[in-house]
Amino acid sequence: MSYAINELCTGQTARLQRTFTAEDVYLCNQLTNDFNAIYDPNQLIWKSQFSQPIVPGLLTEGLITQTITDKLPACACILLQKELVYYHPVHIGDCITAELSIIDINLERNWVTQKVTCYNQAGTEIIKGQVVLFILPGM
Repeated sequence: MSYAINELCTGQTARLQRTFTAEDVYLCNQLTNDFNAIYDPNQLIWKSQFSQPIVPGLLTEGLITQTITDKLPACACILLQKELVYYHPVHIGDCITAELSIIDINLERNWVTQKVTCYNQAGTEIIKGQVVLFILPGM
């Protein structure tokens, strides 16, 4: 369901889950040309800090924007601002849930602010922050 800005209300919440795979990491690396050793299971540099290689943050951010596109507000919009803090790494095989809740609506500017929380399959909060969206007029 797609929402017009006047159909949105504070407190509205949407969730989306995704399990990240080695193929996801490989494709992300290819698209971004980011071949940091921290993502490579064949490199051992990550062992000093993590139990296994980490998933690029861009992939987790992609789950956040997919939640915006597919769930809330699920209409034509532009990401104006994002502020995210990464508390824990995401690893291949982790099932991540992105939860977005509307915390403010500015009808004059067509802006919607959403609180962002992402957590893994163990319920550990891995990302917290907020995004500001511009809802295209007439959408």
